[in-house]
Amino acid sequence: MPKTESANQSTEHTRQVPELTLKAVVLGALLSALLAAANAYLGLFAGMTVSASIPAAVLSMGVFRVFGGSILENNLVQTAASAGESAAAGAIFTLPALVILGAWADFDYWLTMLLTLLGGVLGVLFTILLRPSLVVEGDLAFPEGRATAEVLKAGHSQSESMEAGSPHANSSRGLKLLMAGGIFGAIAKLMESALGWSKATVEGAWALGGSGGGPLFYWGMGVSPALTAVGFIVGLDIALVVFLGGCVNWLCFLPFVALPDPNMSELQVVWETWSTKTRYLGVGAMTVGGIYTLWEVRSSIYQAVSAAFRALRGGSGHHLKDEAEIILRNRDLPARGVLLGGAFALVPLFGVFYYILGESMVALILAVLVMVFGFLFSAVAAYMAGLVGSSNNPVSGVTIATILFTSLLLAWWGVKAVAPGFSAAAGPAAAILVGSVVCTAAAIGGDNMQDLKAGHILGATPYRQQIMQLVGVVVAALVLGPTLQLLLDAYGFGPSTLEHPHALRAPQATLMASVADGVFGGRLPWTFFTIGCLLGVGVIGLDLLLQRRVTPFRIPVLAFALGLYLPWEISFPVLFGGICRRVVRSREHEGRGPPWGILMGAGLITGEALMGIFLAGMVAFGSKLEWLRTALTWQSTFLSFVIVLGALLLLFFSTTERQSKRKSS
Repeated sequence: MPKTESANQSTEHTRQVPELTLKAVVLGALLSALLAAANAYLGLFAGMTVSASIPAAVLSMGVFRVFGGSILENNLVQTAASAGESAAAGAIFTLPALVILGAWADFDYWLTMLLTLLGGVLGVLFTILLRPSLVVEGDLAFPEGRATAEVLKAGHSQSESMEAGSPHANSSRGLKLLMAGGIFGAIAKLMESALGWSKATVEGAWALGGSGGGPLFYWGMGVSPALTAVGFIVGLDIALVVFLGGCVNWLCFLPFVALPDPNMSELQVVWETWSTKTRYLGVGAMTVGGIYTLWEVRSSIYQAVSAAFRALRGGSGHHLKDEAEIILRNRDLPARGVLLGGAFALVPLFGVFYYILGESMVALILAVLVMVFGFLFSAVAAYMAGLVGSSNNPVSGVTIATILFTSLLLAWWGVKAVAPGFSAAAGPAAAILVGSVVCTAAAIGGDNMQDLKAGHILGATPYRQQIMQLVGVVVAALVLGPTLQLLLDAYGFGPSTLEHPHALRAPQATLMASVADGVFGGRLPWTFFTIGCLLGVGVIGLDLLLQRRVTPFRIPVLAFALGLYLPWEISFPVLFGGICRRVVRSREHEGRGPPWGILMGAGLITGEALMGIFLAGMVAFGSKLEWLRTALTWQSTFLSFVIVLGALLLLFFSTTERQSKRKSS
C-alpha cells in the first residue's frame, strides 16, 4: 500500500476515536494540580525537576480502566498534567527569589497566579508556532515524547479496536509501581520530617590538620528517595557530571577557602563559606553555560523562528510529505490568533509590572523584554527538548542569561536614562519578574513540545492538545500560590535558620537572586564568579574535545555548573540512582518494554513530595509535630542509610523483575 494512502487511513481512523472529552479534561486538570504541587516541592528541595508525562500517562490509563477511555484521551490527560508540571518548574525556579531578596514577604495569590499564567500561556502560544517546523518536518529525537507514545501504545491492547481503547495489563503493573513508590516515598518523608526516626542529611566536617587549622573538608549525603529517583531518571552520565561539579567545589576549592572560626563549629564554617563564597563558582559557570547554549543552537533556532513567521503569513518553506501531514498541520490553533494572543498579553504584562514597580516606562521595557526573550528562549527550550530531552533542558541557563541581561540593562542604562524615579533597590525584583515569566514560558516550550511529538506519533489532533496545555497551565497557576505559601510557612527557603532548621534550599531561586542582587548591590563575589566563568569555559572546551573524539561520555556544561552550585549532599543520592540505572541497563538492554524503573522513580518522587506538602499544611495550620517525634541517636543514622538502600532496591527490582520472568518462561 502506498505510504500516503496508509497515512490517510490512519488519520481517518484516529479522527473517529474519542479525544477531547469531559472526563479527559477533568482528570487532566486533577493530575495537573497534583503534579504541579509535587514538582514545586521537588524543585525547591533538590533544584531539579523531571518530566511528568510518563507517570501521568500511566495514571490516566489506570483510572480509565474503570471509566473507559481511548488512547487519545489518555494522551490529552498526560498533556495537561505535563503542562502543569512544567508551569510549576518555571515558577519555583524564580518566584521564591523575590522572598529570598526580601522584595516579597509572602506569595500574593493573585500576583503569583498572574505571573505563572502569563508565562505558561505565552509558552503554549509559542510552541504552536514552532510545532510544524520542529515536530512535523524536523528530524529531532524527542526522547521523552517518543517514550510517552510507546507507553501509551503498550498500555492499550493491539488486538482490540482503538475505539474500545482497552488498557493492557501493562497499565495495571505500571500503576502498581507508581503506588508502591509513592507509599515508600511518603513513609520515608514521614519518618524524617514528622517522627524524627531518620535524618534529612548525614553529614560531617573535619580539619585535616586537627582543630588547629588546615584544610576543612566536608562530607554529606541527603537521605531522600526522591533524590535517588531523580538520579535514576536522568541516568548515570548526567548524575556523574553533577557529582563531578560538586567534587570540584567541595574538594578543590572550599577546603582551602574556609577559615576556622572559634565561635562556629567546623560544620557551620563549611556552610557559611559555601553560602557566601564558593557557591558563586556555580553562578559563573551557569552564566557561561546559558550564553554558550544560545550560541550553540543559533542556526537551528533561526530556522525554527523563520518557519514560525512563515506560518504566520500562511505559508511554509518546506514540502509536506503527504496529505495526512497537511491535515495534522491544519489542526493547530490558528497562527494569526496566536499572534493576536501574544500581542494582547503585553497588556496584562505591563499592568503587573506597573503595579509592582510603579514606573510606567520600566514596566513597558520589561513587558517588551518578556515577549522577546520568551519567544527566543521557548524556541531554544523546544529545540533542546527535541535534541536531548526535556529533563536535560537548559531552562536554568537561559533564565540566568535573561536575569543577567535585564539586570545590566536596568542598572547601567534604564534606571538613569529612562526612568530616573525608578529606585535601584527595586532592580533585582524587576529582573526576577522578567525571569519568572520567561522561565515559565521556556519550561512550557520544552516539555509541551514533547507532548506534541507524542501526539503526532499517535495521530492526535494538535489543537486539542494545545487546548489541554492551556487547561494544565491555568490549573497549575491556580494551585501554585497556596502551595508555595504552605512550603514557605512550614519550612522556609534558603539556608537553615533557628526558625526554619529544615529549610528548603531552593537552589535555583537562590541562584537567580544572587545574580540579580549581585549586579545591583555589588554583593556578588566577583572573584569566585570569574573563576566559575573560567571553569565553565574549560568544561565547554573539554566537552568539545570529547565530541571530536566521538566518545560516548560527554560533559554538558550546565549539568556540571549545577553540581558546582548545589550542596554536595544532594549529589550523592543522585549519583547512586544513576549507578543503579546503569546496572539495570546492562542487565536488561534498556528500550525493550515499558520503563518500569522510571515509573517506580516517579512514584518515589511524588509520594515524598506530597507527604512534604501535607506536613507543611499541618504546620501552617498550627500543628507543631513535636508530639510525634521520638528521640533516636545512632538508630536514626542507620535508618537513613536503610531508606536510601531501600529506594535503590525498589528501583532495581521493579525494572528487572519482569525481564527475569520473561527469561524463565
